[in-house]
Amino acid sequence: MANRQKAIARAVQRAILRSGPARLSIIQRIFAFFRIFYLTLIRYEQELFYNLRKEVWKLPEEEYLACFKDDGKSPALEQMGDLGFSGSTFFRTSNSAFLVKSVPRHFEHSFFRNDLLRPYYEYMQKYPESLLVWITDYIYAPYSSIGSILRTSPAHHIIMENLLYGKDDDDNAGKWETYDLKPINYFYPERDLVPEPLVSEDTISRLADKFEDKVRLTRKNYEAVKRMLDKDTAFLASADIVDYSLFLVRFPASSNPGSLGRKTQWRVGVTSADGKWKYRAIVLDFFWAKHTLHAQAMTGAVQTFNLIGRQGPMSITTTAEEYREKFLAMVEEMLEVYVPPEQ
Repeated sequence: MANRQKAIARAVQRAILRSGPARLSIIQRIFAFFRIFYLTLIRYEQELFYNLRKEVWKLPEEEYLACFKDDGKSPALEQMGDLGFSGSTFFRTSNSAFLVKSVPRHFEHSFFRNDLLRPYYEYMQKYPESLLVWITDYIYAPYSSIGSILRTSPAHHIIMENLLYGKDDDDNAGKWETYDLKPINYFYPERDLVPEPLVSEDTISRLADKFEDKVRLTRKNYEAVKRMLDKDTAFLASADIVDYSLFLVRFPASSNPGSLGRKTQWRVGVTSADGKWKYRAIVLDFFWAKHTLHAQAMTGAVQTFNLIGRQGPMSITTTAEEYREKFLAMVEEMLEVYVPPEQ
């Protein structure tokens, strides 16, 4: 397993740092086919992602690439393990600035490449303050191999920002809190139908968190974030997407962790109106489109089960508009306009 993770990390690192295209001869392709763990990966739509990084998110290219280089002390990419039900592998850069997430499901990575990428690019250009997660690169294996066929090694990965950047250098690191939030009034078959012995309690608990407090904001910040999320979720609904989540991070207001790229409020940290916390937030996991063949098949299967089990509305069988409404209602419930008491 350690060799597998090292091979994946090395393949991702070489893809990001490679200066030219990865061209293999016929003989090299034959050898590549028999690889189990190490796959030759290349970057997809390099110019598009370069423009996003440079023009929209203001990420200096040298600074970005440096995050994927070995510093002589620790490997450039550190394994984070399995954080969900999709079978994804996760790595983070040694400075915690970026995450590498594999996307093993064909219906998800094909939807992102073929349907969502260009609209996402145009949307982020129009709304640089968007809370949609920054996807800074997409890398994939252009050649088939035993490893990709048997799924012993992932052939598709996205690189995305990490909201926990700066935590490791913060004296208050132990007080940072993270929440992966979805509308909780849905029944989640991937959580509620999976036999407990097959997955750990920790994995189950990661499906959807609960935020038991309020995000207390000034009227200006409250209205601004609601406007932005209204636009972001309308964009996702236009692409027929469901099951996305709000990733929320909070840490003590006295902390001042660094941030890379464009200094948007919810990436640097919004100070709560009561002066106790700072908040970061992004919208994650918007690869599940209802019109894809797999999603339609899953919807039919789960609806059939629900006729018998009567478990209630499900995240993967709802419509994009209904999911958007419940997502915004969840956000509305956790936000609060706070007026400090008069001294």
